[in-house]
Amino acid sequence: MTFLFNLLVLAILVVALFVWVQLPWYAVLAIAVVFALWMAISRRGRQAASVTSVGISTLKQRMGSSSVVVIGIAGVVGVLVALLAMGEGYSQTLRNTGSDDTAIVLRGGSASEVSSVLTRDSILVIEQAPGIARDKQNKPIASGEIVVAANLPVKGGAADDEGSVQVRGVGDEAWALRPNAKIIAGRAFQPGMRELVVGQGAQRQFVGLEPGHEIKLGTQTWNVVGVFASGDAYDSEIWGDADVVADTYRRGSSRTSVFAKLTDAKAMDTFKAALAADPRLQVDVDTTLNYFSKQSEGMSKVMRIMGITVGSIMAIGAIFGALNTMFAAVAARAREIATLRAIGFRGVPVVVAVMLETMLLALLGGLIGGLLAWLIFNGWTASTLAAGSTGQLAFTFKVTPELLWEGLKWALAIGFVGGLFPALRAARLPVTTALREL
Repeated sequence: MTFLFNLLVLAILVVALFVWVQLPWYAVLAIAVVFALWMAISRRGRQAASVTSVGISTLKQRMGSSSVVVIGIAGVVGVLVALLAMGEGYSQTLRNTGSDDTAIVLRGGSASEVSSVLTRDSILVIEQAPGIARDKQNKPIASGEIVVAANLPVKGGAADDEGSVQVRGVGDEAWALRPNAKIIAGRAFQPGMRELVVGQGAQRQFVGLEPGHEIKLGTQTWNVVGVFASGDAYDSEIWGDADVVADTYRRGSSRTSVFAKLTDAKAMDTFKAALAADPRLQVDVDTTLNYFSKQSEGMSKVMRIMGITVGSIMAIGAIFGALNTMFAAVAARAREIATLRAIGFRGVPVVVAVMLETMLLALLGGLIGGLLAWLIFNGWTASTLAAGSTGQLAFTFKVTPELLWEGLKWALAIGFVGGLFPALRAARLPVTTALREL
C-alpha cells in the first residue's frame, strides 16, 4: 500500500509540475491569494499558519542545514537564468535587426546571404520593382550587397589566435536603409577606396580596428576610417564599398543580396508579387525583420535546451539536498508534531506547514540566485558564430523580468518537491510511535 501511495503521489507531482511551469504570473498570484484566504478564514488554515510560525521560529537553530537548501537553489537559479539570458541576448540582437518596411532579396532556395548569388542584371531588375521607396533624386533606395569572411586577430588571445568577422560590401544607400546605424568615431568610407568602417561589436572583439589603423583583407591592405553603432547584428560587421570588396575577393559584379526600402510595410506584398511574376528572376523575398529573426531560432533553441538541461541536473542535486534537510527537520520535530496531532491538529496543517517552510527557503534561494545572475551577467558581452553568417556575432546577456520569473518558478518547484515527501511523512507519523521514541 505504501508503494502504491508513493507511486500515486509521484504521478500527481509530475502533473502538478507540468502545469506549474506553464502558469503565468497572474495565475500564480491568484493561487497565492486564495491560499492566503484559506489560511486566514478556515480552521485548518489557521492551524497550518500556527504550525508554520513555530517552524519558522526555529530556523535560527537550524541555520546550517537550512542554508544548504538556500544555497543549492540559489546556484540552480543563478546558472539557469544566466544560460537563458545568453540565449535571450543572442535572439534579441537578431530580432532587433531589420524592420517590416525593409526587404531582403536572395537567390531562390538560399537559406542565408552566405549561400546566395545574384547577378548584376538581376540586381538592376530588382531595383526597379514597384513598392521600393525613392530618395530626393528619384533613385530607388536599394543596395546590392556582398558578404564575405575575413580572419583577424582576436583581442586577448595568443599571437596566432584568429577569429572570423563578416565583411559587408555596401552601396551608397546602405545608410538610408539602416537609419539606426550611426558613425560614432572617425568618418564614413569613401566610395571606390579601400576604406572600412567597423561596428562597435567587431571593434571590441578584434585587434587593429581603431580609426587610423590598417588591416589586411584578402590580398589587399585597407584603412579603418570610422566606427559605427547600430545596436543590432550589424554591430559585429565591417563595412566597405561593395565594388572594392567584390574586386578584392574576385566576385566580379555579383552580389549576395539586395536590401530595399519599401514605401511602407503594406508594399511588401506588391514588391514580392512583382519579383515572383518576373520570368528573369528566381528569388526569395522577405522582410529584414523576419529574415534575421529566423536566423536566431536554431541557436536560441540550442541555448535554451542547454540551459534547461544543466539547470535540471543541478535541480536534482538541490532537491536531494532539500529532502535531506527537511527529513532531518521532521525527525528533530517529531515530538512537537506528535503533540500537535494528539491535541487535535489534523494531517493537512502539518503537511502545509512543512511545505511552506521549504518553499520559503526555496523562494529566498531563488531571489538570491536571480539577483546574482542579474548583477553578474546582465549586459555581459559575449560572441559566437552566428547562424547564416560568416563571422562572430557579438551580443550581450539579457536578464529579463520573464527570465527572473522563470527562475523563481524553478526555485519554488524544487522547494515543493523537496518538501512534499518529508511533509507527508510528518503527517502520517503515528502519534504513539513518535511519543514513545522520544
